[in-house]
Parts: sequence; C-alpha cells; structure tokens
Amino acid sequence: MSTLVLVRHGISEYNKKGLWTGWINVELSPEGYEEARRAGGTIKDIQFNHGYSPDLKRCTETLQEIKKVINQKDLVTTIHPALRERNYGQLAGKNKWKIKEEYGDAQFMKWRRGWDEPIPDGESLKDVYNRLIPYYQQHIEPKLKNNKNILISGSGNSLRALVKYLEQIPNDQIAKLEIGTGEVYIYEINPHGTITSKEIRSTNPKKGKV
Repeated sequence: MSTLVLVRHGISEYNKKGLWTGWINVELSPEGYEEARRAGGTIKDIQFNHGYSPDLKRCTETLQEIKKVINQKDLVTTIHPALRERNYGQLAGKNKWKIKEEYGDAQFMKWRRGWDEPIPDGESLKDVYNRLIPYYQQHIEPKLKNNKNILISGSGNSLRALVKYLEQIPNDQIAKLEIGTGEVYIYEINPHGTITSKEIRSTNPKKGKV
C-alpha cells in the first residue's frame, strides 16, 4: 500500500489580487507560506519517498515549507514543467472578476471550470490533462505501485486534472471540483494502482474566492 498526497500551493500574491496566474511565476504571499505550513502540519504522520512540483515558485515554495514542517528537508524532489498550472493565455495577469463582468457569467464559468474550453492563446483543462497525465503515468504511478509514498505540490487546475484521472470523474462533472489553496488530498493506493481510501485535510473556506 502507498500514499499519494496532493497539496495545492498556498495563496499567492496574484491570488490575493484576484488575478489569473497560469504560467506567470509569482511568489507565495505571507499568508500563503502560513497555509503551506498548516498543510504540512496535517501530514506529519506520513514518511515520503519522493516529492514533485512544477517549475513555478508558488509550488516549489509550498513544497519547501512542507518539507521543513514534516522534518523531511532531504526528500528527493523532482521539478518538471509537465506539472504546471493551466496556461491562461490572453487572460493571464488579468483580474478574473473584471473578466466575469466583461464576458458574463456563462462564458466566465466555461473558461474557469469547463473541460474543453480553451482560453485564447492558452489551454483548456483537457489540454492540461493531456500534458500532465502521461507524465504521471510514466514517472509517478510506477512508484506508487511499488509502495512508495509520493507528495505533489501543484496548482488548482493541474491538481483538478490529476484528481479527474484518479477518481475517473466524467467530463460533464469536473466543473464541480474545486481545490482550495493549501488544501490537502490524501489517497491510499494498492499495488494495482486502485484507490482504497481518500481523505481531505486543511479545508480552505476561501474556495471560489481566489
């Protein structure tokens, strides 16, 4: 049996301002560091074999804070762009609530939570899935099947794509899934790669507002 832990990065400076971030390499806010430490405090009972993060500061900073809190500073860690957040294209750096006012609720929600709704010059969640899941299948899943415990620090949409895969969420239901900053998903996985249990820790009451 192995354990897979997914943690969404703590709140970033762009999150606080309501700006869509995507591949813009912003840092955690002071509150974000606290969220990361709080997330780490919920998983002190797990000894990890490998950590993963995309090459985005807010995710690597979150992972480093967690490693300190769980006293596993020397955890082997892989940083890879396949795990990046969704590319927000022409909307990157823009205020999401102003976008909502400009384009209306329906289009806003399609872009924000839809499955196959690409942003101009950017990605859809489907694009993120098609980028991330092959990497997961090749590099992470085999470790889990070999009884290794894995910690992944990621962004909202990259983790939504991964949870979709893990839980086999239908395309028309994925819009309902939202993962808050600093939120922790814990899966127990058997050697066949099947999930045997799921737990959510460090629930964030700010979901939907950042």
